[in-house]
Amino acid sequence: MSKETIFSGKYFRMFLMAIIVVPVILLIARNIGFFGNVLLVLLGFGAVVIVHEFGHFIVAKASGITVEAFSLFMPPILLGVQKTEEGIRIRILPELVRKKGDESGNGAFCFTIRRRCKPSETEYRVGLIPFGGFVKMLGQDDTGPAGNSDDPRSYANKPPHIRAAVLAAGVTFNVISAVIVFIIVFLVGINLPPAVVGDVYPNSPAARAGLKAGDEIIEIAGERDDLDFGNIAIAAALSGRDEKVQMRVRHEDGSEEDLTLVAEQIQGESLRGFGIRAADTLTIAELAEEDEAEILFERTGLLPGDRITAVNGKQLQTKWELDEIVQNTLAPEVTLLAERTDKDKKVTLVEVRLKLEMIPFGAGHICSIVPRFRLDNLAVEKPSSTKINRLLGKIGIRKPPEEKPFLESGDVILNIGDVAYPTYEEFRETVKKYGNKELPIQVLRADPNGIEKQYTISVRPKRKKDTEDARIGIAFIPAFDSEHPVVARTITIEDGPARLEIPRGASITAVDGVPVSNFYDIIREIKRYSNERITIDYRLNEQVAGNITLEVGNAESLFAVKSALAESIPFKRLERTYKAAGPVNAVVMGYKKTVMFIAQTYVTLRRLIGGLVSPKDLMGPVGIITLSYRIVADQPFVYYVYFLGLISAAIAVFNFLPLPPLDGGLVVLLVAEKIKGSALSEKVQAIIAYAGWTLIGTLILYVTFNDIVRNFFS
Repeated sequence: MSKETIFSGKYFRMFLMAIIVVPVILLIARNIGFFGNVLLVLLGFGAVVIVHEFGHFIVAKASGITVEAFSLFMPPILLGVQKTEEGIRIRILPELVRKKGDESGNGAFCFTIRRRCKPSETEYRVGLIPFGGFVKMLGQDDTGPAGNSDDPRSYANKPPHIRAAVLAAGVTFNVISAVIVFIIVFLVGINLPPAVVGDVYPNSPAARAGLKAGDEIIEIAGERDDLDFGNIAIAAALSGRDEKVQMRVRHEDGSEEDLTLVAEQIQGESLRGFGIRAADTLTIAELAEEDEAEILFERTGLLPGDRITAVNGKQLQTKWELDEIVQNTLAPEVTLLAERTDKDKKVTLVEVRLKLEMIPFGAGHICSIVPRFRLDNLAVEKPSSTKINRLLGKIGIRKPPEEKPFLESGDVILNIGDVAYPTYEEFRETVKKYGNKELPIQVLRADPNGIEKQYTISVRPKRKKDTEDARIGIAFIPAFDSEHPVVARTITIEDGPARLEIPRGASITAVDGVPVSNFYDIIREIKRYSNERITIDYRLNEQVAGNITLEVGNAESLFAVKSALAESIPFKRLERTYKAAGPVNAVVMGYKKTVMFIAQTYVTLRRLIGGLVSPKDLMGPVGIITLSYRIVADQPFVYYVYFLGLISAAIAVFNFLPLPPLDGGLVVLLVAEKIKGSALSEKVQAIIAYAGWTLIGTLILYVTFNDIVRNFFS
């Protein structure tokens, strides 16, 4: 056999295939857990896509339309299988590995399994790009007008109502599959956060209505059965502006009460809400990374799985009891007692002392005094280019960028711009004022040995386009500087204590003659003098000092501050098992859950179009697949099935948007054709289709870029 024959025949193709396949098999074998999870993700999404495309496929077949291809995932073709007169033809990568002189387009890796079978007009494909899928029908073109054909089995030659039925079938099958998925989930049972209030945001609709931590919402907007926390969020999001939402609440003492709330835009949330946070348990949550558990132990002495049983000697039953005691402690630290269970099921008691921060509550003051504020739990937002450069630096492609001095967690703000001893509100206003300009910030910072020094840092706030808002790329909790009794300012409080005339920057030195060194001392001393008149001494500098008189009255009403744990501790969320009582109940629960997620998707898209939700808040293909992998890797399998039901419902809504080339947009064109009596001109169809592709493609690229930055460079 000649050399030319060997390298152009089937043996060479087999050799080339082996070179590709064998390393892949070895790689999978060495990382079987990872690739097993990836396979589950792909199979799950493949199932959602297949269901959608199968809807188009089955109705097209039933309508007598020629279906040329049914594909899972997008081109180029990875694998194609079709029945022919000779047998079952299999094509592998026909568009990428071509065969010289082959005009059929079958490629170099094409072979036929010889057997007698009835030829099929449809080739079943798997695409190389693992996202989406499609059905290719004779006479259909999503990028413009339908192709001209006299074939009566052409999609283009079918009446508009038949074509509309084919298009709507994909969405319909997605909705049906979502219902079926949720039926299965609720027959098996799944743990979800119940409709129990874990915390209430200050000045929120929930706070004004009187909702408290520990309350359970047992009915909302007419829904009573099988309520979970998601129902509460959806009821708020779906309510109209200024619409009153009725709910019935069961308090911890067993009493029930009817309340009326109006949803509002909650700061930091993309959708309107009531200002309610889901409840947690007293158990420390499991962490995804081992080093996270080590960091948690170094900072707090606690480990995942530990259960808090007491705080400051008081026994606990719920997480909101812990929160209430901590908030009212108003002391530098708190003592927690925890149960720790080892691998042998042996339980030991662990006592830890944790530092507390003083944070504002309501108006945020101590007898009208506003302390200086400090940055707590600070996180710095790095530009994506910086993140990419740092990654390239780690692998030696580019020199890592130099870190410039910046704000740090724990910094006490002394000056910002021309404002000395700013409050948090003044800090924000000054940042806005200096949009796109250099802004000096002076801070007080303690080193690891506790030695405090002053630093001046220069930042350039970035102003948002067409707005007055500007940001310096940090997120933090504004805590009070409780360790130094320095006055940032005093304020006037309606129906509160009289404003104390103490100059900004002055230090409180004594309360009724008793020396004080921090705000905890000040609070402790004031509490001793209920309904009495006392003096407060202060000093501004060597030359200026003085004292003022305070009418204490009810001491508790003088403080609008609370305590919070200085270190963030991840608690396991409170969950309840939701399981149907039988098949009929499972159908009802599955239907309701599908409707809920369809409504949620609709509201999100509506608010996106209205500019109330940023595209940055959306999750694209990369984000969805990444989240899917995390669910598969870290959660019981039923949660992934539940997630697929959610995705199926969301795809149904997205695909039926009235925007070509989505199914809903194509149906709109068919309605226009029916009204007009003839199809739109080819030019108009082409313009509409390409405009739609451009808009959708731009959105997908944008959210995909954000997904990549969020998941790989954050």
